Amino acid sequence: MTTSYPSTSVEAREEVGKSVCVLSYKSLEIDEIIKSVSDGGAGATALFIGTTRNSYQGKVVTRLEYQAYSKLAMKTMTDIIRTVHQSVTRSTHHPAPAAVPSIISCAVHHRLGTVPVGEPSIVIAVSSPHRKEAFVACEQILEEVKQKAQIWKREYYEGEEEEAEWKANSG
Repeated sequence: MTTSYPSTSVEAREEVGKSVCVLSYKSLEIDEIIKSVSDGGAGATALFIGTTRNSYQGKVVTRLEYQAYSKLAMKTMTDIIRTVHQSVTRSTHHPAPAAVPSIISCAVHHRLGTVPVGEPSIVIAVSSPHRKEAFVACEQILEEVKQKAQIWKREYYEGEEEEAEWKANSG
């Protein structure tokens, strides 16, 4: 089965300071993504791995397919990263000098093309001096990418290959 994708749905990578956003047709390498946000000043790394599940509303899911308007999706994701760096502040139980950031590094990797059941379609890693800020930033990035990034998902169901459903981005 050869699938062609729109010319706008291409692999891309953009760095924002110590952070990175990636769109890729290749399998997402979780260990490499975690290493990309590691830092000696990090006391915590929060990780989210979104995988293709095998069912949805009683139907057997055989695979997902993702397409993107990559140029705009990258701009959206890098804007989200910048916003998170600015908006996630230190919790009151860990005040620190202003020179110490509440978020050290973020990585957002989203898969394009076909993603079989059990494989990751999105991996988000966030390093921070403290766990609370890492968790808050990781969740904020996930929810905003799902709501705003120009990435679309199509679900394929067993016995309904010709009637795959496009799913809208949602929180």
